[in-house]
Amino acid sequence: MKINVTTLGCPKNLVDSEFLLGGLKGCDVQLVDDPLLAETLILNTCGFIQGAKEESIDAILEAVALKKSGSCKRVFVTGCLSQRYATELRREIPEVDGFFGNRDMNRVIRQLTRELDLRREILGERILTTPSHYAYLKISEGCEHPCTFCSIPGIRGKFKSRPMEDLIREAQSLADSGVRELIIVAQDSTVYGQDLYGEIRLLPLLRALVSIRELKWMRLLYTYPANFSAELIDFISEHRNILNYVDMPIQHISDRLLRKMARKTGRRHIEDIIAGIRHKCPGVTLRTTLMVGFPGETEQDHEELCEFIGDTRFERLGLFAYSSEEDTPAFNFPERVPENIVQERLAELNDLQCQISEEMNQELIGTEQEVLIEEYDTEEEAYVGRSVGDCPQIDNRVLVREQKLEIGRFYLVNITGAGPYELVGKTSGQMLSPQNIESEVPHERYSFAG
Repeated sequence: MKINVTTLGCPKNLVDSEFLLGGLKGCDVQLVDDPLLAETLILNTCGFIQGAKEESIDAILEAVALKKSGSCKRVFVTGCLSQRYATELRREIPEVDGFFGNRDMNRVIRQLTRELDLRREILGERILTTPSHYAYLKISEGCEHPCTFCSIPGIRGKFKSRPMEDLIREAQSLADSGVRELIIVAQDSTVYGQDLYGEIRLLPLLRALVSIRELKWMRLLYTYPANFSAELIDFISEHRNILNYVDMPIQHISDRLLRKMARKTGRRHIEDIIAGIRHKCPGVTLRTTLMVGFPGETEQDHEELCEFIGDTRFERLGLFAYSSEEDTPAFNFPERVPENIVQERLAELNDLQCQISEEMNQELIGTEQEVLIEEYDTEEEAYVGRSVGDCPQIDNRVLVREQKLEIGRFYLVNITGAGPYELVGKTSGQMLSPQNIESEVPHERYSFAG
């Protein structure tokens, strides 16, 4: 049997799909990348906000169309959309052979193997779908923060940390397989272990991970500002293979809106954290996400946000429009911001950040940056890589127009040009192997600003 698994949504969904693929491995099936070649289609969907829901539904309808045409025999749906709307989906799209959730992927794998009449494989394996040099490590499931705009707690359930020994074993296995960059993900990584051990155990986990010598880059994502500690700042500053990169979604800076969002923090606290990070971690790349158009957002709130962005100058910034989600407290909030106003505010903030990003990148011309080469782009006629300041799929890129660089290897690149969201450079002729990065690259070369 030929099976195709398609993943939509965030890296946490991607990890679920990789365990799903591992669970199917050895069940006398052939895993194929092209849906047109598959007898069975499995879609791992996203249901977080309206745009993601629409994308997932479109993908389901396309799969059903393939089934109707005879291209495939069966279609199964799992993931956040299926977890959230299983009853409605069964009623509206009965052509799908089965809908499964995502709170317990082992259970999903068992159900699917029964549906497909397959020999059950040992659970817990994982097949990477990322390039072989990087992988995500999901350290927990679910979330219990009361953010009034967010549907994740209702979809993913309560916060549940994975045992530390399992995570260390998985990280070592990934490193042994050739992974050199480990990207740590969760709904909130800063409270890891609280539910399992009665205290936050993120730092002990990180201490264990940094001892895995093969892992030269470790990137920590989804750090919730209310729980970001001074100890975590110190740890990042003291350990060179925990990248000088902080991903801290703050959503807004207006105290009034932060209270309405139930974010457990305010402007003063956020500014203190940012000041502490930049003091202890010179050259840090700060990444955040901001929401535009939350119910009740006034022109004064927007201007406050504009001023804050201009003063803070985030190296990386994601902007998105508020999505009104049923089963969240904000769904019933009054004072909705008109859509045309939301789009105008988004455009203004995007233009502001574009200018900031280009100015920061221009400052890097003439410097030397460590770059991980990811692919060759035939249209650009250049190798494409990422710096310390760039997370896969969401951040900037570095173009290197040279001959015969190796994919998945680290190089020192002299920056010769820059745009708002990319750098251009040439290698210094030195390829940094996993064995010599630590000895040859001093800590200050990890600074990145654009």
